[in-house]
Amino acid sequence: MQGSVYHSPVYHSQSIQVWEQRWFAQQNSSLGLMQQAAWTISRQLIEQFQQKHIKTIAVWCGQGNNAGDGYYIAAFLKQHGFNVTVYATELGQSPDLKQAYEYAQAHQVNIQRFPYPPLNLSPDRVETSSYSIPYIIPEVPLLFKERLGEVDCHIDALFGIGLNRVLDQHWQTVIACFNAQTGLKVSIDIPSGLHANTGQALPCAIQANQTFTILGYKAGLFTGQGKEYVGQLHLVSLIPTDVELKPIAYLSPEKIALPKRQAFGHKGSYGHVLVVGGHADMGGAVIMSAEAAFHAGAGKVSVVCHAKHHQAILSRSPNIMVRDINVLDQGGIQTLLNHVDTVCFGMGLGRDEWAEQIYQQWFDSLNQSSHLEVVLDADGLWFLAKHPQKLNQHVYATPHSGEAATLLGCKPADIEQDRITAIQQLQQKYAGQWVLKGAGSLILEDELFICTQGNPGMGTGGMGDVLAGMIASLKAQFHQQIALHEIVSLHAQAGDLLAENGMRGLQAHEMGKMIYKVVNAD
Repeated sequence: MQGSVYHSPVYHSQSIQVWEQRWFAQQNSSLGLMQQAAWTISRQLIEQFQQKHIKTIAVWCGQGNNAGDGYYIAAFLKQHGFNVTVYATELGQSPDLKQAYEYAQAHQVNIQRFPYPPLNLSPDRVETSSYSIPYIIPEVPLLFKERLGEVDCHIDALFGIGLNRVLDQHWQTVIACFNAQTGLKVSIDIPSGLHANTGQALPCAIQANQTFTILGYKAGLFTGQGKEYVGQLHLVSLIPTDVELKPIAYLSPEKIALPKRQAFGHKGSYGHVLVVGGHADMGGAVIMSAEAAFHAGAGKVSVVCHAKHHQAILSRSPNIMVRDINVLDQGGIQTLLNHVDTVCFGMGLGRDEWAEQIYQQWFDSLNQSSHLEVVLDADGLWFLAKHPQKLNQHVYATPHSGEAATLLGCKPADIEQDRITAIQQLQQKYAGQWVLKGAGSLILEDELFICTQGNPGMGTGGMGDVLAGMIASLKAQFHQQIALHEIVSLHAQAGDLLAENGMRGLQAHEMGKMIYKVVNAD
């Protein structure tokens, strides 16, 4: 693919931790690494603070190595003349943490204990259970905010990447107090309360303006709920990677340049896309897919759907060719498939007996074809769940979490709880190639990719139909010259362009001009 940039690797938290242990086994100091991380982050913060006229800083420290980073950062900032206070929620016992604590003390950092029970509230007002959603006293964060006064910057060094449990009442109260503060909010390694691998809050997390993640990117920073909490992300790369460190995924590139067209090209040079779906009661989905295919550059686009939608399709887009889905027999279907390059199947198909008959009439020909590339979406996925079978490598399945849950026989919440595991299970069960749509869309081809672009405004009806049309169009034009994850990124970029003036109220049928822009960008 021309113009693709380096794919940044993303790691599982355990891989990062084992990598660290290999580094220490080579006689490298764990305390030295902590100091190096803190000094690197401090230098970047000092430059920011001077530009933003930040003078007062509160560093919130827990009890693990992440807190050690916090104590050193506090000491380094103090040495540069900033007014620094550490709020210690716990006093950890590891040797490195003790040395970091003593270093901060030696440099006259003001260290205070975070009060618990909170402030002047009596113990009987404090809920201490460890249930997943315990009761939080609403006035505690505001009272603690009054006690701190105005602080220009709060630094989160409460939890690192090892957190994998639901936080109890005490820690939820601490995080609620942090989030209630004004000023710049910075997290070290990962926003405390966010699961490093799944991107799920446990059940709450620090809402940072910036996150300085150490050694390598973690998957939870990019998918699930991660975008809500991470803010601007900085990578603090400190030690060389070794051959044993294996990524769990890669970030999909942001810069994607499509090959230029040749002067002698014609409509037959740029692929023929076939869109199949369009139940009598649902005609909009096939229209959006077909128009997206044209906007992405396909030479020809045909729609096979219920005949009642033909007039609407042609009135909007007279360049689209239409066929009646009810008059095609098996021979007619095969003849049609022999003259197209890609098919997107299932948009607006419906789930009644008629739809099931259409699915069974088409699916085997699509799955077994040797020359076609096929996008399976929407109701096509619903019938795949009802009639499970293995997909060939040329089939691209594009569920959202609800459709993925149906395919795996679980609940949408189960999918969102661990999206990476979910997409791996989908491929293990059904084969093929997969896109799990949503915040931080996941793309599983030969390897796993994470799309870092896109926005919440794209959570509206029809965006998936547009994506299906784009995949079919760009695969028809470039086939294996363009990867599935690159197409997902282009779709997300188009959505970001559409949202430049606001995310609320975006309409999928307005994506066309933005698709045209991104596929023509240099």
